[in-house]
Order: sequence, then structure tokens, then C-alpha cells
Amino acid sequence: MTQQSSGRRIVTNTALSLDGRYAAPDNPLDMSWVMPYAVTDVARDHLASLHRTATTALLGRVNAEGFLGFWPTVIGMEGADPRDEAFAKWLVDTDKVVLSSTLDQAPWERTTIVDRPTGEVVTDLKATEGGDVLVLSSASVIKALLAADAVDRLALTVFPVLLGGGPRLFEDGLPAGKWTLVSQAAGEHGTLALVYDRLR
Repeated sequence: MTQQSSGRRIVTNTALSLDGRYAAPDNPLDMSWVMPYAVTDVARDHLASLHRTATTALLGRVNAEGFLGFWPTVIGMEGADPRDEAFAKWLVDTDKVVLSSTLDQAPWERTTIVDRPTGEVVTDLKATEGGDVLVLSSASVIKALLAADAVDRLALTVFPVLLGGGPRLFEDGLPAGKWTLVSQAAGEHGTLALVYDRLR
């Protein structure tokens, strides 16, 4: 796989519909359209490959509340897939940075709340020691990083659903640039896992 010559990578991961949406038009917080596909082997293996090299999780407040409200409950859950439990343990144990202008203090362990522009935050993170910085499905954060051309690795799971509306991840006006495909996998129900590295 392509590695940067030095420094930490900013790795973003999100799920997209076939028409390029990350949320349904009527309720952006309703992720029920994702669930049948998120539990496939290809989606679970994809996430496992991403958190294995990461030492920091970067999230927006809404995603932090969702992820950190749910994933810790998976640890020790009867019948839990080992890959889900491994991700849950990683998320609990890793350093987390949550971008928020409304939270004063973190209700989660190993979490720092930051109220600064996304680009500044990742510049500071890249100047520190550690593994990848993994941005978990936080669309506002990922969009800001794409606009700043600050994404080093772009990971996508594409699900065979047309949402017919809703917010897009890739909006007009993003900086032009080339990417190279470093891994691809297809799985149950037509789920695709794709990983691209930015060519600079």
C-alpha cells in the first residue's frame, strides 16, 4: 500500500449511497439505510483494516455522541462479532478528538474537545507522533478536510441504494486532484469497500 514518506496520515471513512449521498433527505440522523450493509463481512473487514493503523479518532460532536453512546455497549455483548468488539475496544481505548463549539467538557474518557477550524486541528495532529488519524463518518469534518485538500487516505463503503436526495459528500468546488486505488473489495448485497490514497 502507498505510504506517505513521513508524518501521520489523515484517513477519512464514510458510507455512501450509489447516488453519492451520506444521509437520507428527510432525516440526516436516520442511518437505517446503512444497517443491512454495515454488518456484512466486507464492511466489517474494511473498518478493521482502517483502525488497525490508527491511534487517534477524530469526530464531530453529533457523530461522537452516536458512536460513543453505542460502541462501548458492544464490548462483552453476547453474540457480538469479534471485529465489532475489536473496533469498540479500539474506540474506547484510543485518543479521541471531538470538534465542537457547544461542548465544554468531554463525557467520554481519553477525549479532548476542540473548538477550532478543522484544518488547524489536523495540522496540529499531523505534527505530533502517532499512527493514522481516523475520521469516523463525520461528514462535516470530512467535507472540511476535502475542501482543504487535507485528506491523505479516502476510505468509502458504497452501498447499493439510491437515496434520491440528501446531502452529498463531494460538492462542486473541491480542489482538483488525483487519487490512486490501494484496495477494493466487494461483498454481500453488492457492498463495495474502496480505499484511495491522495497523489501529491
